[in-house]
Amino acid sequence: MQVTVTTQWLAKNIENVKILDASWYLPTQARDTFEEYQQTHIPSAQFFDIDKVAALNSDLPHMVPTASAFSAHIELMGISDGDTIVVYDSAGIFSAPRVWWLFHAMGHTNIFVLDGGLPKWISDKHPIASEPIEPARGNFSANLNAKHIVDVAGVLNTSAQVIDARPLARFAGQAAEPRPNTRSGHIPGSTSVFFKSVLNEGQFLKSTAELQQVFTDAGVDLNAPIVTSCGSGVTAAVLSMALKQLDHPDVALYDGSWSEWGARDDLPISTS
Repeated sequence: MQVTVTTQWLAKNIENVKILDASWYLPTQARDTFEEYQQTHIPSAQFFDIDKVAALNSDLPHMVPTASAFSAHIELMGISDGDTIVVYDSAGIFSAPRVWWLFHAMGHTNIFVLDGGLPKWISDKHPIASEPIEPARGNFSANLNAKHIVDVAGVLNTSAQVIDARPLARFAGQAAEPRPNTRSGHIPGSTSVFFKSVLNEGQFLKSTAELQQVFTDAGVDLNAPIVTSCGSGVTAAVLSMALKQLDHPDVALYDGSWSEWGARDDLPISTS
């Protein structure tokens, strides 16, 4: 299944799609992505705040909101059910797949990630904008499909393979977690597949053959169910997107990820 579009394709079709800037960084990086968006974005793009289009009553970061709350946010961005959406971020491919995955979980599959993101758009000398945009309200109906998401109980009881997108040092418990009061290590039995291993230059999704090799080399059975995980459910979506490119039919994302698992003393961890 095609999950990305090129900057050339977007430039040609920009009048016929809705564009979202989903830039996001770890809190430790102290970046104001909305201010960055206001200064530089692709023309007509709306800003998608991963931390606000979320379950705000949760102690965990950017958890999946209800379908009705998601619909309300998306309509304010001028998006309707029949629209084609292109989502990008300012890192290349980092946080945009989280929004791609959210839309899929909400029943809208006509969405693509911009390969290379904003850096590629700028390097290709396509136009940028800084003026505010106030779109007409859309008409969007979300329908949350629970098969895309698992919680702690789902992970504990699953027979699926759990793959972890965090850097290997964090997976192995050799590096501290960026969030305070979070243990180091990984879910017992899970497999490390660093999210950047499915990307070229950290910005472009690898070819189908290359993706198959990455997962196979990591010991992942591409014919069996998979649960993706990471620090807080963002880069796990990069792996989910790569698996969708391979037409994998059974992939769920652990929404709480390590920000939940690592903070709970009642859950087992491994560093082996």
